[in-house]
Amino acid sequence: MKQRMRKWAFVTGSVLLLAGCEGTTTKVQVRPPAALPAPVPPPEYVKQPLPLPDRPLSAVSLRLDTRPAIDILVERVQERVSFSERDFTSGNPDKGRADLDKAVNLILVSGFQAESDARLSKLFDQIGEEMHANPPATAVQGIEEEAEEAEAAPPAQPAPIDELADLTLPAGDPRLIAKAQRELITVPHDLPLTVNDSVLQYLSFFTTTRGRAIMEHGLGRAGRYDQMIRSVLKEEGVPQDLIYLAQAESAFQPQAVSRAGARGIWQFMPYRGEQYDLERSYWVDERSDPEKATRAAARHLRDLYGMFGDWYLVMAAYNSGPGNVAKAIERTGYADFWELQKRNALPKETQNYVPIIVAMALVAKAPALYGVQIEAEKPAQVEAVKLDHPVDLHLVADATGTDLDGLRLLNPQLLRTVTPSQPGFELKLPAGLTARFQQNIQQVPEDKRTSWRLHTVNDGETLSDIARRYRLTVPALQVANHLDAHATVPSGFLLNVPTVPVVTRVVHYRVQRGDTLEGIADRFDVTVSDLKRWNHIASNRAARGSRLKIFTGSESAEISAAASSRSATPHASRAAERTVSTRSADRLDAVQHKVKPGETLYSIAREYGTTVSALKESNPFLADRSLEAGDLLKIQR
Repeated sequence: MKQRMRKWAFVTGSVLLLAGCEGTTTKVQVRPPAALPAPVPPPEYVKQPLPLPDRPLSAVSLRLDTRPAIDILVERVQERVSFSERDFTSGNPDKGRADLDKAVNLILVSGFQAESDARLSKLFDQIGEEMHANPPATAVQGIEEEAEEAEAAPPAQPAPIDELADLTLPAGDPRLIAKAQRELITVPHDLPLTVNDSVLQYLSFFTTTRGRAIMEHGLGRAGRYDQMIRSVLKEEGVPQDLIYLAQAESAFQPQAVSRAGARGIWQFMPYRGEQYDLERSYWVDERSDPEKATRAAARHLRDLYGMFGDWYLVMAAYNSGPGNVAKAIERTGYADFWELQKRNALPKETQNYVPIIVAMALVAKAPALYGVQIEAEKPAQVEAVKLDHPVDLHLVADATGTDLDGLRLLNPQLLRTVTPSQPGFELKLPAGLTARFQQNIQQVPEDKRTSWRLHTVNDGETLSDIARRYRLTVPALQVANHLDAHATVPSGFLLNVPTVPVVTRVVHYRVQRGDTLEGIADRFDVTVSDLKRWNHIASNRAARGSRLKIFTGSESAEISAAASSRSATPHASRAAERTVSTRSADRLDAVQHKVKPGETLYSIAREYGTTVSALKESNPFLADRSLEAGDLLKIQR
């Protein structure tokens, strides 16, 4: 199949600029683009032994199966893909996506690269296209639940390509043809730039008020990344004009997310990002890392060029997947994008995709010609600092005198406000602030860098003012900063602030026989009023079997959730009041707190800058019963 594709590409690629569209298509002949380096051949990957298959095999079958490992892998992957197709057809999309996930995992853990075998490569592309065509129906719900975490990623931006590719446009303004013709003669380009009816439609759209705004927004943001992107594209041996593909995809917004779940400047789908080593974890998504994603996109585009030998087909394959383009070529016998477009052999979005990029390139190379005004942003001046321990971005902002939003803009791959725990993670800071960060961060203990803050004392501020601001006690501030009881702090002094991070988990609890709102609230360290508010409950009881949504930050949330399937057991007899004695040696490090009605362990822990676990450890009676109003708690600092 690939040999046939290369043959078609060789025959048609050299005449693409001259052939154009047939019929009424207006065509402007242009000089050929500058020569590019030959595509770099893929490396010879080292094949590792396959893991055990995902289904049990008898000892006899394992002994008798002497086929090459790659053949076994292809069979297993094909089997999973077939299962998924059956599931989608029978109306079981969740199981279908699960089978596709298993197929991808088989490839990823096998030690074989998808490109090392034509059958595996075809299956990998098929899997990606099936995932693209069958996004999770609960995707919106999943995003909403993730957003309910207090430290979730910043809001995603819509991907411009979703809007642009869906537009239905009138015929283009023929008066623009002369402008485009003059431009093509004078401006340098290393991609073939063609003006036909499809391109003219988008060229005309980009001269309207709405279209100009889209171009101006994207080209303005391009200033932040233009130099980096062109440098990487050049290093990887692909046309630098492919930068306009990124403009069409995302308008250079690292947090852009498409309807299908593609993310970042280059709009990588998860499976494609994994293919090009873009890490995705709870902490980071490197599809949003501008430089790493650009490197991955350049290599993917280079691989596609090795497959098709034509940059228009490469762009179409980037959008809809190489499998779709290969099938269209096989079905029609044409390895020519404009012929495939004319015959509706590609998805509608893909038919519009290439004209969008060509039109954007024409406008970007001569914006004044089309009435587009650009105020290009300047590249951020940054320094990278390697971290040996995780650190909260709030603390980084405190230590450097910057703001959280600015740090997130410099590090868009971070999904949380806490950096990953693996040593060596590189955090980008505004240039010139590395020394200040390294100096100030030293005063915060390493194990407190995900929960403490730093505060610069302002004129007239007292420890009491600062304690109220952060919902702490003055003794807590004094202990964290090794201050005596009567110490004052001068203006400009940098204080450690032992705050407790608010990490909200969402727990769904099914009400059991005998449950009361008071008992459920106590179990999850929340208040009854919160339970009512979260679940729109007006009365003082919840119906048996109803499902409650509970937002809990307690460290025991998961244990409580697991235990919640069983009915609550009666508490042991409770003493009217527990008095906690304090030794004289503990007076500086411990305080007493009398529990007020409505207070929970979680709310008290937050007030004193400690944790629920620490409170239970310091007050052993809490192992036997729940917290009660009037209890005296020992707060150990």
